[in-house]
Amino acid sequence: MTSAPPDPTAPAAPAAPAADPPRSRRVAFLVAAAFFMENLDATIITTAVPAMAQSFGVAPVALSIGISAYLLALAVFIPVSGWVADRFGPRQVFASAILLFTLASVACGLAQSLPVFVAARILQGIGGALMVPVGRLVVLRSTPKSGLVKAIATITWPGLVAPILGPPLGGWIASAWTWHWIFFLNVPLGAVALVLALRWIDGAPGERRPFDWPGFFASGAGLAALMYGLDLLSHTAIDWPQALAFVAGGACSLAWALWHLRRTSHPLVGLSAFGVQTFRVSVFGGSLFRVAISTAPFLLPLMFQLAFGFSMVASGFMMLALFAGNLGMKPATGWVMRRLGFRGTLMVNGVLVALGFVACAALSPDTPLAVMAAVMVVGGMCRSMQFTAFNTLAFCDTTPAQTSSATTLFSMFQQLSAGIGIAFGAIALSVAQRFTGHAGHPGVADFRIALGLVAALALLALIDAAGLPRNAGARVSGHGDAAAPQASR
Repeated sequence: MTSAPPDPTAPAAPAAPAADPPRSRRVAFLVAAAFFMENLDATIITTAVPAMAQSFGVAPVALSIGISAYLLALAVFIPVSGWVADRFGPRQVFASAILLFTLASVACGLAQSLPVFVAARILQGIGGALMVPVGRLVVLRSTPKSGLVKAIATITWPGLVAPILGPPLGGWIASAWTWHWIFFLNVPLGAVALVLALRWIDGAPGERRPFDWPGFFASGAGLAALMYGLDLLSHTAIDWPQALAFVAGGACSLAWALWHLRRTSHPLVGLSAFGVQTFRVSVFGGSLFRVAISTAPFLLPLMFQLAFGFSMVASGFMMLALFAGNLGMKPATGWVMRRLGFRGTLMVNGVLVALGFVACAALSPDTPLAVMAAVMVVGGMCRSMQFTAFNTLAFCDTTPAQTSSATTLFSMFQQLSAGIGIAFGAIALSVAQRFTGHAGHPGVADFRIALGLVAALALLALIDAAGLPRNAGARVSGHGDAAAPQASR
């Protein structure tokens, strides 16, 4: 099988060190901690909104702009991250992103009005947009292929855990102390992360290349419009014309950006990684899976509280069982992939993920709590395995020259998947209510239909994975003959 030629516009990247496991593990844990801080702030203020609204003297609904501003800033500036990392070096950019995120957190906590708070949240989003893809790039460049599964498993858990812990943690902080401490707690974490980033991450010379302004405006505007439209679709009362207009406008802008990136001599983001089958499967099939699991932090707490009558605390404990399953699977991830390979892991575990949603749909208010908790733990274990497998598969066969653009593209699709997941969960629940005729609070039957639709979506993600060669990513997973040809390009 022939390899795709490297992207001539992509800057050369230093190869990963041959072997330094202790250092690569330290870097992976550092990046995971930064990811956790960034992911947590995306959702942590949701339960503290009433207290914050009272402090600012505005209606609680007005605070939704604080959440939207953060997510939109992420969407706009993620495409820039690869160019900035190539220009100034991953170490400098990652450390600067941590510093910006931490200072913006202080500004959020000190804000006395809604406009100031929104401006600070935008700065937080810019810091997060640089932190996530550049942090992943740092891990990929500091980790040998043989250690990639463990490294990706380490930096994967914040994306699974933070959306679950964020709302109850924010509510507890706001009630036990004040909402300001939600942001002030980032200061010691950011300070330690900044010092360790400067100490552990190697500096690398920057690469000078022109900045692609048309690509930036088209991709940024497209992602922002699409994310905003998806956010509108996730609301209880959906303004369909407005939401669909933003989604359509965003899609058109991104389509033009794609056309432009393929033709310009110095694209903001190189697209050659799409010629690698393993990356392509992780992005497209993996996005369907990420959409499916992104519905869990939205649908499950609603089911426990609205349909089962649980308190917020009891619902939070159930979600903690899902979190326990996420972490509990990490030690076994490498062993499973060595036994089954990427294709086998994705296919077998993908079916288990779908069955996990079916099991959640089968729960009822009369189900013993121990059984509910067991379903959540096992479901958390399966989704953690699938998440790690897809995330690792993306970078199995990309070349060093493709790494920067590949991490940027991957982060863009991951961000979109999270937004689509919440919107899909809301739409699935709305469709279920129309089917059952429940106009008020959704009941058990509504959630069963919605979770059934999510299970079907998780199974659709396996169609792409089924086309992988049996030895896809073997040199990373250690399955079978690692020297055999890798996934076709």
